[in-house]
Amino acid sequence: MVIKVVEQINDDELIESAWKMYEESFRGLNALAVQRHLMYRNEFDEVMRDGRVQKYLSLDDEGNLCGMSTYTNDLDAMPLISPQYFERRWPELYAQRKIWYCGFVAVLPTPAARSSFADLVEAMYLLAAAQNGIIGLDFCQHNDEARKMSRVIRLMLHRLSGNCDASMMDAQQFWIYQFPQAA
Repeated sequence: MVIKVVEQINDDELIESAWKMYEESFRGLNALAVQRHLMYRNEFDEVMRDGRVQKYLSLDDEGNLCGMSTYTNDLDAMPLISPQYFERRWPELYAQRKIWYCGFVAVLPTPAARSSFADLVEAMYLLAAAQNGIIGLDFCQHNDEARKMSRVIRLMLHRLSGNCDASMMDAQQFWIYQFPQAA
């Protein structure tokens, strides 16, 4: 496996391959999480062509796409996050553009792609670490409970760095109010 970092993807065939992998990776979460975890196709295409968002491509020995992630320190480029939150919480790092945000990590469910997730996480970590930066990301409660994402990522980053402090930045709750007697 090799990780290739690109600013923009303009090759329609590569975008199509990336979309299929991304869509396969996140489609199921739309039924498991209240907030949508799958970009619409036009949103995905915009991110692929947005030079502010780095695309990390995990390629096998034949050059086939096995995994992909998005990563940026231009927080205005990330839909659904509030750059003002990061600016208020970490004003110096924000001003220095040392806050990195991972939009997603998608990996094919194949044996050949087995190391892609770890390789992508490591490549993104190395960029932030080289700049004494911090990394933000999000995942739904289902992925944290079923896949232990917060623990897995923390352990991976601890192994890479030797010292990783992790804390939840924020949480959002979704409530529903029902009226059984009114029916």
